[in-house]
Amino acid sequence: MSLLPIILCGGAGSRLWPVSRESHPKPFIRLADGESLLQKAFLRAVALPGVKEVLTVTNRDLFFKTEDDFREVNAKGYATSFILEPFGRNTAAAVATAALHTAKLHGEQTVMLVLAADHLIADQAAFAAAVAQAQTLAQAGKVVTFGVHPETPETGYGYIEADGEKVVRFVEKPSLEKAREYLASGKFVWNSGMFCFTAGTILKEMQQHCPEILGAASECMEKSPSAAGKDGAQVRLEPGSFGEVPEVSFDYAVMEKCEHAAVVRCDIGWTDVGSWTALSDLSPADASGNRVEGEALLLDVKNCYLRGDARLIGAVGVENLIVIDTPDALLVADKDRAQDVKQIFAELKARGHETYKVHRTVHRPWGTYSVLEEGPRFKIKRIEVKPGASLSLQMHHHRNEHWVVVSGMAKVVNGEREFFVSTNESTYIPAGHKHRLENPGVVELVMIEVQSGEYLGEDDIVRFEDIYGRT
Repeated sequence: MSLLPIILCGGAGSRLWPVSRESHPKPFIRLADGESLLQKAFLRAVALPGVKEVLTVTNRDLFFKTEDDFREVNAKGYATSFILEPFGRNTAAAVATAALHTAKLHGEQTVMLVLAADHLIADQAAFAAAVAQAQTLAQAGKVVTFGVHPETPETGYGYIEADGEKVVRFVEKPSLEKAREYLASGKFVWNSGMFCFTAGTILKEMQQHCPEILGAASECMEKSPSAAGKDGAQVRLEPGSFGEVPEVSFDYAVMEKCEHAAVVRCDIGWTDVGSWTALSDLSPADASGNRVEGEALLLDVKNCYLRGDARLIGAVGVENLIVIDTPDALLVADKDRAQDVKQIFAELKARGHETYKVHRTVHRPWGTYSVLEEGPRFKIKRIEVKPGASLSLQMHHHRNEHWVVVSGMAKVVNGEREFFVSTNESTYIPAGHKHRLENPGVVELVMIEVQSGEYLGEDDIVRFEDIYGRT
């Protein structure tokens, strides 16, 4: 294999709360054209010459969502394989496991192209040219990074000082004054966070510069089961040994120490979509500088970004605001404080508030559920089950459930009974009963579930059988 793109898909995207959440992070945000950032990264990768497979490193809880995103856009059937982390350990661990996997399956001469799942690149032709240049350097033993020509004195990006293709030094996010100096000098480029090298080269560099990371990752890979899924190979990293891998960024572990680092300067229309300000710039502005996604009525409003999923947003006499409306959370922020949204996310997480983690609509391998209303002793959900999909055989200790089929047909296991429930019919699942819901048809199954009981948390579940391997 000549070129293997590696997509790193994870993170919380805390600066893009409330649309980005821990179980639905930034790569899954849909843009105005309906495609997610992850889908765009996949399509960008498979459009490169010689690519036959894409390897994705992601959290195991995001696996089925990632598969669904790829399946929507993978019309030509490119091979997809996965390394599934039980939890995040930063980018050095991800690169190490990907390199070990690549060397074992495809050989040490395979060129790895490491891409982030949440970046945008506007110029595919320029990107392909930069990758071709990077491949040549990688095959000559270089560890290549991509440096983007800076357009503004951006303080949210890292910088690389370069002398031609040679990396002089890496610089962390600078002050505004320093960023202006870097821009004026012409010697600095933005650090894009994309890399290119052969599997053998990066394993040698990691052995030299961060042997504790490579050693722990190697031990973890030896203990981790590998299986062939219906869309490609899966390696499920063993949690105990993976937890021993030091949590360090790839830049710090390797790039800042590497004597064979090279940079490909490029102008590819790159952005890392790191804040609501950056995301708003992707939408066209009206005569007053306002950008709107969804339905809004504005009166004397200037330089605002308003995004709503379902409800009408009305705004009067305001300027320079970000307004993001979701079914269960509303963000209102000054545009100049867009980077500080991550502090709201951090506080919600510290409080254990569910809005840092999940949306009202939650994706599962079998479909989705949306919480319509809840209160003391009751919760109402709308459940959609994909054709041919099945929930686990399960039991709840503390809640009873009433199921009403709205459309489609359900195959139900309830205790010792197995039967079908058609549209406009219902069934009752008492607490303590083993039960399963399945969609045997070829159309979506939609049903309303009414839960009642002393405790209605999602962790009140015992799984006995599950076709998706969840425990």
